[in-house]
Amino acid sequence: MRFTDQVVVITGAASGIGARLVERFAAEGARVVGLDLRGPTAELAGGADAAAAVVFRGVDVTDSAAVTKAMAAIEREVGPIAVLVNNAAIAVADGLIDITDEQWATERAVVLDGTFHCVRAVLPAMIGRSGGVIVNVTSVNGLAAYGQEAYSAAKAGVENLTRGLALRYGPHGIRAVAVAPGTVDTPAWRQRVTANPRVFDDLAAWYPLGRVGTPDDIAGAVLFMASADAAWITGTTLVVDGGLTAGGFRMIPTAVGRDS
Repeated sequence: MRFTDQVVVITGAASGIGARLVERFAAEGARVVGLDLRGPTAELAGGADAAAAVVFRGVDVTDSAAVTKAMAAIEREVGPIAVLVNNAAIAVADGLIDITDEQWATERAVVLDGTFHCVRAVLPAMIGRSGGVIVNVTSVNGLAAYGQEAYSAAKAGVENLTRGLALRYGPHGIRAVAVAPGTVDTPAWRQRVTANPRVFDDLAAWYPLGRVGTPDDIAGAVLFMASADAAWITGTTLVVDGGLTAGGFRMIPTAVGRDS
């Protein structure tokens, strides 16, 4: 198992990609600590037979002091943090004219500020140990324009922050990488699915692989990037998007006359 006895902290751990990350890291022997606004302050995940996975909930990543306190408690009570996965996000606003100041600030606070708070809280201890891995879950929205401008701008900021971390702290043995998902079928999409039950079918037509992603698709990529298998990978983004950003998939038949 790739993460035996390593402490792995995951934000946005209560559902969707985050919940699957908790399960996958625990299955590979990690002591997993999940930070999320939902759920009790602390909860043993999976019972006695779980792979020593401890899930901490009730931490607001937008609250710098709370994040610092939580990371210090994890270091003290669980063990040295080997891997931080910044996964917490929110995306509700769309259309620049319609985005309110509050929505813009909230999405930036969760996605970009929250990542910064968590990174800043774990870096001193990682530097002291001359090692650690930071994996930031970004999005194809941070790489190209797909709407949801507040969320997208914040994710683009996380992309740049990842590169800065890699350059500045690589000499301390710390790797910083990003994983950028395309559309993933998670509970965050429930409202849109209710409004249009065919939304994933409609979106699948834009993906060369013919489907949207699953939390397992993203979890597998995150675990690889966090593991020793990726020991010489830093400062870059692994795009996990079924081919969406590779080019104009839907445009090819028209542009070059090739059958789709």
